[in-house]
This record gives sequence, structure tokens and C-alpha cells, in this order.
Amino acid sequence: MSAERIVVGMSGGVDSSVAAALLTEAGHEVVGVTMRVWPWREASEGSTRFGSCCGTDAVEDARRVAGALGIPYYVLNMADEFDRRVIAPFAEAYRDGRTPVPCLACNSDLKFGSLLGRAAAWDAAAVATGHYARIDRVPETGRWRLLRARDVRKDQTDFLWPLTQAQLGAARFPIGELTKDEVREYARRLGLVTADKPESQEICFVPEGNYRGFLREREPATFRAGSIVDIDGRTLGQHDGVAGFTIGQRRGLGLAAGRALYVVDLDADTDRVTVGDAADLERDRLVAGRVNFIAGAPPAEPQRVMAKIRHNHEPAAATLRLLADGRAEVVFDRPQRAIAPGQSCVWYQDEEVLGGGVIERR
Repeated sequence: MSAERIVVGMSGGVDSSVAAALLTEAGHEVVGVTMRVWPWREASEGSTRFGSCCGTDAVEDARRVAGALGIPYYVLNMADEFDRRVIAPFAEAYRDGRTPVPCLACNSDLKFGSLLGRAAAWDAAAVATGHYARIDRVPETGRWRLLRARDVRKDQTDFLWPLTQAQLGAARFPIGELTKDEVREYARRLGLVTADKPESQEICFVPEGNYRGFLREREPATFRAGSIVDIDGRTLGQHDGVAGFTIGQRRGLGLAAGRALYVVDLDADTDRVTVGDAADLERDRLVAGRVNFIAGAPPAEPQRVMAKIRHNHEPAAATLRLLADGRAEVVFDRPQRAIAPGQSCVWYQDEEVLGGGVIERR
């Protein structure tokens, strides 16, 4: 590939640091950018106020990496847009009894949306990130394919399925062929300050992973008292808000039932939380909306796929069928546990990501 000007989204972590380093080493003109997505605070509270990739500490780490690599570095104020496109829908989903994936909108609307638009205005050919994913192009058709990372344990394609052909064509994922250990070793060889920085599994804008506390502060009206009932409708207890629960949750129910109970359904219209046994979590089908087929055209006939229903779920054999209203039905060969509305259902064939949708109902 000929040398390009590429904007690299730098979060202050090791993955995006190595992405920038690899592109620089390959001879590209690299510009480092951190999207500031949260109102600014003093550095002393950055690590707790922002989470791992939004705060002043992360900005300073990204700036030091850019300096070590000899590339220009900028911080872009995208707080208002992030609030509108990511945080507000996140809060709305919990208010409606769904469990959202905020990374979807951050990737499709900001990193490969707004940031990609700014990159084009700077005459950059692409935006690169530290995602564990790969892209290739089919020579015969010119179609871009999204492929799972070589390190399947770190694969992040389930956060990228909404990307369009145009976005994939302008995306670069430099670390997709590497394992996490190889990424860290590469950073150590270069002496980058992020080489051994721990990674966070939490939502970046939720302080200390406490999403309930975050929602209570931002949207206190989200939490309305209601009943906890069993699958036969018998009242077992009370709760202070459907937003505090997720499908499959076992702990924190506040019930003394003498056996393990799990959240099996959430009804925000009636403020009712339904609990049941582990077997009550099993479902063999779902309907997904906001569907995206990466190739562009949806399948005309039912298609055999491997479907994934949350980030840590092992893809399971299923049949995918497009519905008349544009949504998709996925029927699993075997029932799956804790299918949660609001989460992604992503469908694969071998290493290729065919597309995905947002689970609406089970």
C-alpha cells in the first residue's frame, strides 16, 4: 500500500499507541487525535471522573506517545456530540428496560463518522483505531469485508458491525493481525509509556463502572419503584427502578427465595421485573432491528450463520432470515442463555462478519 495521511484515534491505551506506531513505521503520515468526549476536569480527578480513555491522564499518555513517535497530536472537543449521540441514547435504553452497547454509536457515528469527516477535510485518506479487527477487499467485486481479529479472544468486530462499505474503505485496523501479547511487546521495544498500562473492561464514560450511579445522577426520573414478580406473576418484592437490572442478573435482587433466581424479563411500561430459574433464561430465537448487512444487500433466502448475542458470547449455529419490515429473525439450533434486548446480535460466516442488529425481543 502506498503511503497515506492517516488520522489515528488515540485513547491513551497501548492498542491505539501501537496502531499509530505501526503506521508510522510503515511510512504513512500519521496524525494523532484524541476525542475529548467528556467535560474537562482537573487532572487530579481524571482517572476517576472520566474512566480509562476519556480523561486528562489518558490525554497526557497519548500526547507522550505521539511525542515519542514524532507525530503531530491534537485533542478535539467532541463532548456535546458524544453526549447527544452516545450518552443520551444510553440513558434512554436503560429507561426502556434495555441493555445498550454505547460503543456502537461511538464507532459508527463519531470515530468513523464525525472524525472521519474531519480527517477528509485534512486531506487524510483514513481513520485508524486500536480495534482488534481486520479488513480486506474482494478483488472481483471491490467489496470490503470486515473480518475477525487473528487474536479471537480480543476480537472486537461485534462493536463494528454497523459500519458501511464507505466507512470500512476509510478504516484502518493496524493491530488486527497481532495478539495482545505481541502488541504489548512491540510497545515495550519502542519504550512507549502505555506498554504495560492495564486495560479497562468498563464503559469509558461511567466512573468506576458504576452505571447505576451514573444514571441516577444524570436521569433520576429513570428510577421508578415497581414490583419484582415470578414468572406466574406473583409478587416477590419491590425495586426502585427497572434501569438497575439486566437480563440474566442474579445478584443484588434483594430477595430471600431460598434458591437462585435470575432476571428473565424487564417491562419498563409497568415497572415490573420478572425473575425465574436458570432454565427460564433459555430462548431459541430473537428479532433484531437497526439491521446492517456489511455487503450492502441482505440475503434473499434464509442463511446459515454463527450468531453472537453479547461480547463474551461464543457464536452459536443459527438460521438468519430477513423479515418483511426490514428486521431480522435469528433462530438458534440450541437455546441460548440470557438474550437481552438492547445488546447486539452479530452474524458470522467463518471469519467474515456478515452484519448485525440490535436485539429487540426474544
